[in-house]
Amino acid sequence: MSTIKIKKGDTVRVIAGTEKGSEGKVIAINRKNNTVFVEGVNMLTKHTKPSPANQQGGIVHQEGPIDISNVMYVSDGKVSRIGYKMDGDKKVRVAKATGKVID
Repeated sequence: MSTIKIKKGDTVRVIAGTEKGSEGKVIAINRKNNTVFVEGVNMLTKHTKPSPANQQGGIVHQEGPIDISNVMYVSDGKVSRIGYKMDGDKKVRVAKATGKVID
């Protein structure tokens, strides 16, 4: 199984599916199912009952999961694969399209 190179907080672009071309920030990653939740992308409508946490109940719009293979990291407006390299004694992520260190 390959490592997941996208992390929470990264800006990504959807490259396949109905939401193709849309960009957003990664909210959460589900490593078990290899899915990501991207801010404002793949919005789902959920009907909720009133509860102590949500007194009103009603219709809630929330992000749905997207397979991690359908998103790519965005670096300076260009989509890019992610690689790793050693920076001294630290292992850092690098955008392959631009060559810039991500973190």
